[in-house]
Amino acid sequence: MDIANFTQHRRAIPGLHSLAARLIDVALVVFGALGASGVRFDGLVQSRIDTAFVAFAAAFTLVLFPMFGVYSSWRGRSMLRMIGQVSLGWLIVQGCSLILMFSLHRSDFISRLWFAYWTGITGGSLIVVRLAVHAVLAHMRHAGMNLRHVAVVGCGANCQGVIRAIEASPESGFRAIGGFDLKPMRSDSCDGVPLYRDFDRFVSFVRANDIKEVWLTLPLSEERTISRVVYAFREDLVNVRFMPDVRSVALFDSGMTDLLGMPAINLVASPLSAHAVLQKEMFDRVFAACALFVLSPLMLAIAFAVKCSSRGPVFFTQKRKGADGRIFRIYKFRSMRVHTEESGVVRQATKRDSRITRVGAILRRTSLDELPQFINVLRGDMSVVGPRPHAIEHDELYQKVVNGYIHRYRIKPGITGWAQINGFRGETDHIEKMQSRVEHDLYYLRNWSFGLDMRIVVATVFKGFVHSNAY
Repeated sequence: MDIANFTQHRRAIPGLHSLAARLIDVALVVFGALGASGVRFDGLVQSRIDTAFVAFAAAFTLVLFPMFGVYSSWRGRSMLRMIGQVSLGWLIVQGCSLILMFSLHRSDFISRLWFAYWTGITGGSLIVVRLAVHAVLAHMRHAGMNLRHVAVVGCGANCQGVIRAIEASPESGFRAIGGFDLKPMRSDSCDGVPLYRDFDRFVSFVRANDIKEVWLTLPLSEERTISRVVYAFREDLVNVRFMPDVRSVALFDSGMTDLLGMPAINLVASPLSAHAVLQKEMFDRVFAACALFVLSPLMLAIAFAVKCSSRGPVFFTQKRKGADGRIFRIYKFRSMRVHTEESGVVRQATKRDSRITRVGAILRRTSLDELPQFINVLRGDMSVVGPRPHAIEHDELYQKVVNGYIHRYRIKPGITGWAQINGFRGETDHIEKMQSRVEHDLYYLRNWSFGLDMRIVVATVFKGFVHSNAY
């Protein structure tokens, strides 16, 4: 059976509510600039607001926010993910506007402090307004308004689990009011929701109660049941949605992708969609460019210290594996004296390693030796957040003995990562240490969101740079 016959994809159509949301966002951008001016300057008369800058930001908001799914329906979706999408969209808008101002040679007229206030005020306002709207909608839905009734088709415990998940999230706006259980348990109901064993009675129940959502939470083997449900509602205005139960075979959370115009379900593939990869790429490039600009005085000072500490180049380079196993050359500040290694062997640094210089010891303990990797991010070899890359010789070793190690290559390696902020840094002298590190990397892959990336970045800044395992 062709999955396209029963899978329905709804595209976001900018209606009146979407138009209103766009107008409100533009207003927040403008009023945020004025508010920042009031904080930074004594009054509007003395302010140095560049109206062109504000206009560019408003225009980029209208163009880029839809690309980040900001105006899509958030019914039943994570609010934390929404906050991450809005934050990422706004940072990209400001980055693009700033680049445009630089290209027009108008950056000298911009107050950096005003720009920082504007970015913070508007970003906070964009999030607060959405949280307020969500709170109002959640209150309405708890009161029984703005609801979508759902009927669930499933098997035994899985069917009841989906119903309980719906009931546990009343703010989502969905209500389960009936179900059809292919493998019924003893009870004919779940949390007060009736479960039918007779298919015809279930169809009559859906029609009698004017239910517009039927969710099929079935394993892929139930093709006949799927066809039967789709055929039964072929002349009804009912949304039939297929949520395949692939927990036993899927490595990551399953997602849909389009291949040659045909929908495909990802069982073992990159957990990040093309849309998410694009968002991450845009953030990485903007963040890396800003980081290199801000940190350039510090990096020049470190380069001078490294050069004076011992003979040899400022940078240490080594081949590493990136996304899809692609080889690239990583950059670090050199922290060891120049030495030769046996061919095919890379010896990890250990405590009181005689190869490490005095300056190098400081750099390694504070992770400042990693700063040149922002160049790798800007080149597209790495990401700001992701699994840390290892020497190719270590990759070949651990890939054979550590379960799931190869899946670290499904996204770009990062300067920092979930494993690193949880203490899994430095020497991996036991296989168990690397297994724990990989488990944290796989957790990151399964649960990626922009919000999680920001959490890791903030944790790295406040606690991740200095660690007892870094030497």
